[in-house]
Amino acid sequence: MAEIKDPENTILIELKDGTVTIELLPDVAPKHAERMKELARSGAYDNVCFHRVIDGFMAQTGDVEHGDMEDDFNLRRAGTGGSDLPDLPAEFSKLSHDRGTLGAARSQNPNSANSQFFINFKDNHFLNGQYTVYGRVISGMEHVDAITRGEPPANPDRMISVKVAADA
Repeated sequence: MAEIKDPENTILIELKDGTVTIELLPDVAPKHAERMKELARSGAYDNVCFHRVIDGFMAQTGDVEHGDMEDDFNLRRAGTGGSDLPDLPAEFSKLSHDRGTLGAARSQNPNSANSQFFINFKDNHFLNGQYTVYGRVISGMEHVDAITRGEPPANPDRMISVKVAADA
């Protein structure tokens, strides 16, 4: 278990195999960090599936509009939605997309990030300067590595619960 330095800016994601602890980076991407905490506190991320998991690349989740549905139709649509909150402006930085970093998923529009995010399985430096980095896994990366692969996976893994450490 990692030492949590700032519980208000730490996210706990419960997966089937255990807890993933993410340190948010509000000094680098304040709007993205705040959005994740807002959605976690509202319960919007609970039971949302990992709808796009590419071996050797990343695991994507956070479609709070479609990602908690059980039927195939909505699972196929997972990844096309966000929350009912406005999209966020890009907060690009000099931080690299290294293994375990959290990136904001978006459409072709750099200012279209909303609720979806991905966790890098490996260093993906070709994403640098194109997607906002706003957190990093500080413990539980082995649980991220165990997420079922697929686009979408036949039986996707889910975020059982997502909480701000200060509230846990």
